Amino acid sequence: MDKNRQTARFIEPMECLPVARIPEGAGWTYELKLDGYRIEAIKTSGKVSLYSRRGHDLTQRFDHIARALQSMPDETVIDGELVALDEQGRPSFTLLQNFRTAASHITYYAFDILIHNAKSVMELPLSERRVILERVFQTSAHTSLSQVSNSTAVEMVNFVKAHGLEGVIAKRADSHYQLGRRTGLWTKTRINQAQEFVIGGYIPSHLGIDSIVVGFYKEKDLHYAARVRAGFVPATRRQVFNALEHLQSTRCPFVNLPDKEAGRWGEGFTSEKMKKAVWIKPEAVALIEFLEWTGGDHLRHTKFISLRDDKDPRKVVRET
Repeated sequence: MDKNRQTARFIEPMECLPVARIPEGAGWTYELKLDGYRIEAIKTSGKVSLYSRRGHDLTQRFDHIARALQSMPDETVIDGELVALDEQGRPSFTLLQNFRTAASHITYYAFDILIHNAKSVMELPLSERRVILERVFQTSAHTSLSQVSNSTAVEMVNFVKAHGLEGVIAKRADSHYQLGRRTGLWTKTRINQAQEFVIGGYIPSHLGIDSIVVGFYKEKDLHYAARVRAGFVPATRRQVFNALEHLQSTRCPFVNLPDKEAGRWGEGFTSEKMKKAVWIKPEAVALIEFLEWTGGDHLRHTKFISLRDDKDPRKVVRET
């Protein structure tokens, strides 16, 4: 029996370090940042399974993708992003969440290979892993390769801005795959001002919720960033309420509340405002768009985009 043989299994994904400016220079490669679900495709004993970045089995939810990946070599693990494209060909996370009616719009974009034919390739440089991936991965109506661009960093940023896309991923071509680590060998830069935040509470209303109270982690502590009211419609108010209701808690999870005053832009969450809040365990994550950060680590002009059940709350930090 081959001692080096490895059965394909879920592997904690390597993380991208959020940076304000995309790195430049020799050795860096660039890809578009796609707004979707990070998915590991695993084929073992002839069967393909799909796992989220948190190790949740999503095979049944996206069974048409699992079928499309059946041509993968056995005992192989591929890393990629599951993306729904709108009518303009742009990634739409909202469309992806409506997976039952949007299956024809959903594509799996592979960008790395971790185990190939029962052999780990994670110690190989990314450039060599890509060669293997491109050799064994078969594209179809629902599967594709994430394209590595030859453009400069400036050209990539200009392209993303011109096409209303989310951002840029920059990776060192010589990087090994480092399980669960955020080393800076892979980085991500958002062009629009948006990121995930942990939901620590909400203000209820007769429609479900009026607003959500969100924050981010600094080491082990959850810090308040904003109360988010814009971006909700009646259907999402009820949807988010249903997702949060079972997490109710008697304790405020934010270490920096209450704010002493509302602040110039009204972003402060004072003791008076806190009386209306329902606190929850910090286990839910939301994608929020915003205008800017204030000097006090609060957000201005926020807008709710969607819930993100594929994100680990403990890894949500300030990105810009």
